[in-house]
Amino acid sequence: MTTRRSLLLAAPLVPLAAPAVFQGALAQSAGDWPNRPVRVVIPWPPGGSTDVLARIVSEQLSAKLGQPFVLENRPGASGNIGMEAIAKAAPDGYTQGPATVANLSISQFLYAKLPFDPEKDFSVISMHWELPNVVVAPAQYTPPNTLREFIDWAKARRNGVSFGSPGVGTTAHLSGALFCDRERIDGQHVPFRGAAQIIPAMLSGDLTFAIDNLASYIPVIAEGRLKAYAVTSPARWPTLPNIPTMAEAGVRDFVVTSWCTWVGPAGMPRPIMDKVNAALREIAADPAVQQRFQQTGARCLWSTPEDAVAHAARQRPMFAEMVKISGARME
Repeated sequence: MTTRRSLLLAAPLVPLAAPAVFQGALAQSAGDWPNRPVRVVIPWPPGGSTDVLARIVSEQLSAKLGQPFVLENRPGASGNIGMEAIAKAAPDGYTQGPATVANLSISQFLYAKLPFDPEKDFSVISMHWELPNVVVAPAQYTPPNTLREFIDWAKARRNGVSFGSPGVGTTAHLSGALFCDRERIDGQHVPFRGAAQIIPAMLSGDLTFAIDNLASYIPVIAEGRLKAYAVTSPARWPTLPNIPTMAEAGVRDFVVTSWCTWVGPAGMPRPIMDKVNAALREIAADPAVQQRFQQTGARCLWSTPEDAVAHAARQRPMFAEMVKISGARME
């Protein structure tokens, strides 16, 4: 399993370079970059965690680098449409965006064919953010008060249980499938469009539980309408210190987080990547930015390009196995 410490391990170089002549021309212009607005392609809809956090970072990059970072939402196909737009853009530094765990470490095992190569078609600049999933169930309909009690209760249910997710192949879907498989629970996956539909389904008693991104559930947990049994991060989450980790709750080897990197097209000149990376390091070190991220249920991260590439690579075998367990397949 991947831990935060593993991000410090040695890693391969960022993949793909542009042809030598073109790369040389780009390198000559890297010194005055950016001298015009930078397009930020967000492969997900407005209002979601990726969109919200990318907006915070883009605002900070604009201030630090002196040019507007203009956001363009290109949602669809689990982020594949937006990621294709980034991959096929000119590698001159003027197209960037967030690439999530789904884009870099899951989609290649889920889709029969992708319009881009997650390992070769991007210049990965830095880790961007991370947030855990949380095991939640409706307080009104779920008697157990601990995760182990919930497991025993779920096993004993005559018709099994149902778990929701924001879509096939998301970390919420794969986490639920892994959890049910590991604990031998008869669980039925029910895909929704997002937490805005999952939460009402649980509160009405139509859905048993979810293991979904923490950011979407903090308010309902605080209100007491949902019970939070455990978080899937390696350590307890700072804003919810009373909720145990999966390991503390009795489920070992279950560290599954949603995370995001900041990328551009393959072949971006290293001086431009380094300039963006340095700005992202300053952003992640800013306590005010970290507080804004924590308020949304996430942690702002920074890493070297090489460590970000290595992190995505180390996660792929785990998610390949999770996709296999789930039986999910997309055309």
